[in-house]
Amino acid sequence: MRTWYFSEMAYHPAWEAGLARGSLRVVLPNGHVDPAVAHKLLSRYLDEFALCDEEGLDIMVNEHHATATCMTVSVPMALAVIARETRRARLLSLGNPIANRPDPVRVAEEVAWLDVLSGGRTELGLVKGAAYEIAPANSNPARLMRRYWEAHDLILKALSTHDGPFSWEGEFFQYRHVNIWPRPVQQPHPPIWMTGMSAATGRAAAEKGHVVGTLLSGGIAKPMFDAYRARARELGWEAGADRMAYAAVVGVGHTRAEGYRRADLIAGYVRTAPVVAEPFTNPPGYNTIPANVAMLKAGKKKGRIVADRNGNLIDATQASVEDLMATDTVFAGTPDDVYEQLKDFNARMGGVGHLLFFGQGGFLDHQDTVENIRLFAREVAPRIAELNRPRAAA
Repeated sequence: MRTWYFSEMAYHPAWEAGLARGSLRVVLPNGHVDPAVAHKLLSRYLDEFALCDEEGLDIMVNEHHATATCMTVSVPMALAVIARETRRARLLSLGNPIANRPDPVRVAEEVAWLDVLSGGRTELGLVKGAAYEIAPANSNPARLMRRYWEAHDLILKALSTHDGPFSWEGEFFQYRHVNIWPRPVQQPHPPIWMTGMSAATGRAAAEKGHVVGTLLSGGIAKPMFDAYRARARELGWEAGADRMAYAAVVGVGHTRAEGYRRADLIAGYVRTAPVVAEPFTNPPGYNTIPANVAMLKAGKKKGRIVADRNGNLIDATQASVEDLMATDTVFAGTPDDVYEQLKDFNARMGGVGHLLFFGQGGFLDHQDTVENIRLFAREVAPRIAELNRPRAAA
């Protein structure tokens, strides 16, 4: 199991105002941002990413818009800074919300440039984008997946075509000449990732051979991973653990209480991220009919309800660390505790090759974050790296 550290780079000083308003996204005015404070926070977060490179961890960055939960508005921009400050870490963009982007060729250009800058260390996540970003992007949710797949195909063709310009005449995008400069170091293109929360996404990712990841999703993960493996077998190949990725909050301490305390502070993100004004949570056409039926059966409202391993529903906005641990959203405790929890999780999932280590969030300060990163990198990551590796014959 490979470890990728990430942080949403949140502006948590505005969370109280967002909670009072009933939405941390879309409608929370940016007057709640103090640019001087934001400057200090961004500089601090980038220092923490640089530390991961020193400690031997890979790095993941995502992006969100019009929200106090994440100040990263452009994955390529953030990773360009990180690429220049790191030497070894693989750099994962998870990712570019291409269904909301107006220009897929620009996405291909940015990725290729980043791959050259980093010396071939980038991995590319092509994602749908969150429901609550439909409004800021002025997108049409009913056409989002058709637009996504056209952008996906165009980006991969742009990255892998090296024998002159090609034209593109699609439903959503038209170009007379596509010919990106420079071309990426990795051929035919950097490794591709997708994200999802359904069996349908698992099957689609298997058809492309992409890595599929799911973030803070608890019991949703295994059906998606199983669907991926089943579809791969139908297509005549066996999907290894390296095709599966899972993001979770991890708090590690020298004592169990310290690890729980750190996880509790990071989990402030889990509790606040779903607090979104009702009109933006499920735009018509964004989710499939089966997905909407499943949410209705589960009694899910505003994206706040998660289920534990026994199917019991938990309100994430009010959940304790122990509650969230029961949903596989959080792993916490001493290094031995966290290793055993991840080992058990890996076995229940049938093998997960990538842990997206949510090691900072909310009000976890810089010193705690540094200690969390170092303790995980030195005491947990080397052990989970051995999970899923074939055992040598006796």
